[in-house]
Amino acid sequence: MKKKLNPWIEMSIEYANQRSYLDDLFQVYPTIPEGIRDIDGGPWKNVEKAFEKRDNYGLLQSLLELELFPIKNSYVAYLRHDRGALKRNPATVDRLCGRLYEMGLKEIYTGSSKPKETNTQIGPLFKRWLNKKALGIQPIKIDDFLETKGNAVLDASDAEMMAFARQTSELQT
Repeated sequence: MKKKLNPWIEMSIEYANQRSYLDDLFQVYPTIPEGIRDIDGGPWKNVEKAFEKRDNYGLLQSLLELELFPIKNSYVAYLRHDRGALKRNPATVDRLCGRLYEMGLKEIYTGSSKPKETNTQIGPLFKRWLNKKALGIQPIKIDDFLETKGNAVLDASDAEMMAFARQTSELQT
């Protein structure tokens, strides 16, 4: 027995199989990469000095000041939040710095100035597209949304929409 899909999922699959799907999707999410990130000269000078001196702690401290750490590593967010962890975790510091020294300053600079990835830029694009009345409907606030009998698009923050969805879901069960 084949399980029936949600009708919205079925419509989405049908639409995705049309030839113009990606062209239409581009209207909502124009995936145009941004230019490289600017790196402030002051912090970069500190990176260069620490790199030349092989000052592991200074190098990581300086790189953590930049918007983008030059290598992907699960521990970087923790180190940004708790700089004292650098002193408490010397093996982690040595591992990260070993990789950085292998890269060299040029590659570190390149890694720290990469443009934002497309997937990190798309969050606000859908709402921007909706606010252009692309569906022929002006998004409305929650009070008006609740009073509307016809089609409507809710204009609310992510947290407000999540709370509304949960509340509506609880009422239906």
